[in-house]
Amino acid sequence: MEGGLDAELAVEKAEEIAAAEETGGAVAEEGGASGGMFRSLRTRNYRLFAAGQVVSNTGTWMQRVAQDWLVLELAHGSGGTALGITTGLQFLPLLLFGLWGGVVADRYPKRRVLMITQVAMGVLALMLGLLAITGAAQVWHVYVLAFGLGLATVVDNPTRQSFVVEMVGKRDLPNAIALNSATFNGARLLGPAVAGVLIAAIGTGPVFLVNAASFGAVLLGLYAMRESELNGAEPVKRAKGQLREGLRYVRGRRDLVMVLVLVGFVATFGMNFQMTTALVAREVFHTGASSFGLASSMLAVGALTGALLAARRATRPRLRLLLVAALMFGVLEVATGLMPVYWAFLVLLVPTGIALMTFTTAANATMQLGVAPEMRGRVMGLYMFVFLGTNPVGAPLVGWMAEQFGPRLSIVVGGLVAVLVTLAVGLLAAPRGAAAPVLDRLRRRDGTPAARPAGGPDGSGQARAEARSEARSEARAGAAPKGDARHAARAGAATNELAADAERHAGEPSPAALWRRAGRAVRRCAFSTA
Repeated sequence: MEGGLDAELAVEKAEEIAAAEETGGAVAEEGGASGGMFRSLRTRNYRLFAAGQVVSNTGTWMQRVAQDWLVLELAHGSGGTALGITTGLQFLPLLLFGLWGGVVADRYPKRRVLMITQVAMGVLALMLGLLAITGAAQVWHVYVLAFGLGLATVVDNPTRQSFVVEMVGKRDLPNAIALNSATFNGARLLGPAVAGVLIAAIGTGPVFLVNAASFGAVLLGLYAMRESELNGAEPVKRAKGQLREGLRYVRGRRDLVMVLVLVGFVATFGMNFQMTTALVAREVFHTGASSFGLASSMLAVGALTGALLAARRATRPRLRLLLVAALMFGVLEVATGLMPVYWAFLVLLVPTGIALMTFTTAANATMQLGVAPEMRGRVMGLYMFVFLGTNPVGAPLVGWMAEQFGPRLSIVVGGLVAVLVTLAVGLLAAPRGAAAPVLDRLRRRDGTPAARPAGGPDGSGQARAEARSEARSEARAGAAPKGDARHAARAGAATNELAADAERHAGEPSPAALWRRAGRAVRRCAFSTA
């Protein structure tokens, strides 16, 4: 039973490598020929979309600052609690209904859905602005409108994420995701600064009205798109069990599950910078509001830099990049929490932001490129549920740790969780037996005899048996219909070549070379019958 599972995994791994090399090679060639950091902007529809996002994201960040300021003005001494309630209500719909947003994204044309959600969010901002200008605003008004904004976001997030590939195609999807992150973090730098000036000059009400108007830029861009140039998937017809179908699809994809687990833990425990940087600035280094704003800006600079660096990559992100970025983020977060002086804390926020943005853009692209088009909305709904919907759970937990044990520890624990989960996922993703050479070296260093696998003094018997099993599975995977003697001969020759090659290299310390040879054998079988 175990040998059959190993052979099945070998076939899956070989096919994965073959597909990844073909896709990656094509992307790299295209990127090298006519690529660049902003290559997605060559697509007219995406240019319209990106221009609208620049305006809208700036308005959104302006509203976040104005909303917090308005809550502090209306709460009269309980501003901290009121701010927490407002944030929780805004993210609560993602936790309650986030998975259904992906079902809506798959069921209806995404361009039309985005128009509806943008109108809804614009109307909510307009209502809050009118309440603030007329002096009728109360805290419960902000609570209700924040919850309504969260409901619109439930549908908007997965639809917007899965709409990008319809504009630019799979080839430029990683670049477009990175540019979306760059516009978001660029607006994160500009929006709060503009909001601060406007609040000081004319109050919070007009800021909400400016944000309401900013949604018009997105609507104009969506309206002006050429529908014939969209690579849209056929909408999924309404039927029972579509949410369960999406969950079963993800559960059956081990690669997607590992990404979601990694994203879930990192987002829950490690990505609460808006709260932790404020606590560190105020309670550890005893700085004022201006210094806290500087910390947010440094993190945004790092995130913007990371997004632009991600946009330069011309190849499809691999799991290795995801793991390295998550590991670096965890290590840098731990180091940031241990900095003894404020200027060192600020400096480390920049590389931390770079690592974080590299991780999030790679995770987003990995999820979208690895799924069937008719499932993309539901998969991205689950991704956004894990990425943002855990905030109502993670933020109070991290805040409690900061209150009980100090802000430094809350940052350090978040980084340690990221490191440990990354190592665990890396071990699960490693090919079978990949850790054996490392363990043997550690045993030899401690003076303990290295463990020898069964099948002979050098383990060659087991290696040969596994290689033969993998070779037979490769032949079955590439087999043509019965009666094609010519293909059978070619497949048999490729099988014999793979088995002989595997026996010659059975003593290699890592099975990575065997995976590559298996992939080449599968492609030779496929191309020989083309």
